[in-house]
This record gives sequence, structure tokens and C-alpha cells, in this order.
Amino acid sequence: METAIGVFSSRERAAEAVRQLQGQNVPREALVFLSRSESETRTIARAIGAAVGGFVGSAASMSAGVVAAASLLLPEIGAVFALGFGAASLLGLSRPGAAENQPSSEDVAFFREVLKQGRSLIVVRTESPELAARACAILDRLGIGMQPRPLARMTTSTRQLGEVVVLDIGGRITLGEGNVMLREVIRKLAENGITRIVMNLREVVYVDSSGLGELVRTHLTIHGKGGRLKLTNLHPAVHELLHTTKLASVFDIHPDEAAAIQSFSGAPSIEGVA
Repeated sequence: METAIGVFSSRERAAEAVRQLQGQNVPREALVFLSRSESETRTIARAIGAAVGGFVGSAASMSAGVVAAASLLLPEIGAVFALGFGAASLLGLSRPGAAENQPSSEDVAFFREVLKQGRSLIVVRTESPELAARACAILDRLGIGMQPRPLARMTTSTRQLGEVVVLDIGGRITLGEGNVMLREVIRKLAENGITRIVMNLREVVYVDSSGLGELVRTHLTIHGKGGRLKLTNLHPAVHELLHTTKLASVFDIHPDEAAAIQSFSGAPSIEGVA
């Protein structure tokens, strides 16, 4: 299952994104909208062509596809207004085993964190990589994101410094190859018991909305295993993206590699670290 994600602060741009997604033949059942604003959700419902009266329903009915609109109550967030089948499962509210292709706990945490920060979400979930790529292009163009840069394939390498691993990343963290590669690298590090990681983003020139979600999932994965993740050497545009989406507070960000390594309690000597 491919997932394209758009983060929005403007109902007008979100509505335009929905119209363009429909123009690309994204089926209604693949589309979910989540917001803390009832009026914004009504605007998106009109763009989808859905008739919404009062927002009623429950997590169980939404996950089962009985209703396509509901108001859901989330701890620490409050009321969330949702459109689309499977919206409850994206927020971790559906019953275990209620449906296939349940999102991971890291995905759920990411969606909740964006909502907590007052942003809205459009999520497209599809089995078609081509459709997901087209959806991601629309969501990145109209949502909160970076300006596209020339194609540069993502690269990764690791360096061991005592108990800390520095993960050097270059290129683009994007839907498909980029986020899958990052997820696999983090999985292998965690399986080897490495949970003290500095992610060096000096050479990352572009992050799309799905790549942003992958960075948050990486943080949550390492945190969930009792570890700590630090980000360093952020490109100014990446730094701006995190602040614009209000997700900078999720990460432990340091200006350089030496400062990031020193921030670990009992970290190894950093002599010779560039």
C-alpha cells in the first residue's frame, strides 16, 4: 500500500488539491481528509461532492465504511473532523483486525502530531505506485512543502562513533524509493540494537510530504525502542519546512554533528569529528 500525504494550513488550497486529485482519477474511497476545523471539513466535503449534515458517527462505523463523515474525539487533541472511509484507522481508533492494511503505530502518531499542531491532512492510500506518485505531486505542490529540486537519488551511509551511529543522507527523501530506503536503514539499525543515531542531512536537497512523514516515523520508531534520534546540518529549506509544518518541536535538532553527538548523555569522545 502506497501512501501520499499532504499537510495544509489553507482550506482553499486543500479544496483545490481535492479537485485536482479527482481530476487525476483518484477514487473517493482512497481519499481521507482530517482536520480540527468543522467549517474547513465542510468546504472539503463540497469539493469531494459529499453531502454532510451533522458530523456524527463513531470510529467503528467509519472504519467499517458505514459512514463517510464523522467527528472523532482524540485524547490531547479534542474533536477531529474526518471525511473518507478508513479515517478512523489512520488515527488508531479502529478495532484490531477490523480491516486490512492498518497503518503502523508510527503512521498513526505522525497523523495525530500534525493535527495537534493545528494543520489539516489529505491522505491518499492506493495499491498503485503510479497513482500515488501523481497524488503526491499534487499534494506537495498545493500543501506545505519545499519547492521541487532537480532529481537527485537518495543515498545513505553510516559511521560508527562509539555507541553513536551517524547516518549520512543525501539527495531526496520522497515517496517511493527515498522513504522506503530510509525505513529499511532504520529497521536494520534498530534490529542490531543501535538506537543512538545522529541523522546528518547536510546533503538532503528536497523532502516531499511523504518524506517528512518518514522522518517523523523514524523519530517515533527509535523513541519507541528506548533510543534517541538527533538531526543535524539541516538545509535551510528543510529547516523551514519543519517550522512551517510546526513539526520542528518533534525533533531534537542541532547545528552541527559535534553538538549532536555531545548531546547524548555519556557520549563518546568527539575528537576528530568534522
